[in-house]
Amino acid sequence: MMTVMTDPAALSAATPLNSVPSDYDAIRRTIEFITNNWRDQPSLDRIADHVGIEPTRLQKLFRRWCGLSPKAFVQAITLDNARELLRDSASVLDASYEVGLSGPGRLHDLFVTHEAMSPGEYASRGAGLEIVWGFHDSPFGAALVMATPRGLAGLAFADGEEDRARALDDMIARWPAAVFREDSSATEPYARRIFDSRLWTPDDPLRIVFIGTDFEIRVWETLLKIPFGRATTYSDIAERLDRPKAARAVGTAVGRNPISFVVPCHRVLGKSGSLCGYHWGLTRKRAILGWEAGLVGEGAG
Repeated sequence: MMTVMTDPAALSAATPLNSVPSDYDAIRRTIEFITNNWRDQPSLDRIADHVGIEPTRLQKLFRRWCGLSPKAFVQAITLDNARELLRDSASVLDASYEVGLSGPGRLHDLFVTHEAMSPGEYASRGAGLEIVWGFHDSPFGAALVMATPRGLAGLAFADGEEDRARALDDMIARWPAAVFREDSSATEPYARRIFDSRLWTPDDPLRIVFIGTDFEIRVWETLLKIPFGRATTYSDIAERLDRPKAARAVGTAVGRNPISFVVPCHRVLGKSGSLCGYHWGLTRKRAILGWEAGLVGEGAG
């Protein structure tokens, strides 16, 4: 029997988000507009008029959140750019397997060390496991962070109070026999470690815990090997796992990834370069890819 040691009505008492939701909403609407109108090459003035923000402020806000200008983002979301990301995906994955690296050159990825729950623990659906949770600010809206004594176990995103409740319900349903306790002070160090790239160092890896089937865990481990600035496809992952006909099953496992962003399921694209689905919304997927593109640009500089 699952015990949730928090009244759902108390969600409103979660960590305050200050100005982040309004800023993220502006970024979300900007990305949506660009996504729907990129073929017209909309000007900054036109984008700002649609969002209802003064152009100079929007330019600064977008650069701060996404790491590049709205104009550059228009280019980043085209299929041609997506295909470019995919062009070397196979060789990049091969190289990362051979040398054990998670990022190219001087730009390091979010270094993690991971372990998996045993098959028995997984079969118990979390029985005897306490999971603490809290909502925190992130560059991509409210982030739901979930942790066990062994490390980070879940990361989800939400927009607004109602969406927060849905995100929490979604994650709780994955471990129905666990005990859940809200404790933002316990999850705050994880949130800071995840979203501040200055803290991504091999000397202080982020500990994460996979809770899933053997096949899901193998897929998620493969996702950890996709470097910044690159992408791969479901079929490529299936090939890596010696299951060339299992692309659909890979897609299901990618969609079940419980630790979004840290385990970069956002870097998996359709074979044609299309973004395909994303559990937390295609707009957020574009925002994350754009943010990473900005970091790649900084690293190249």
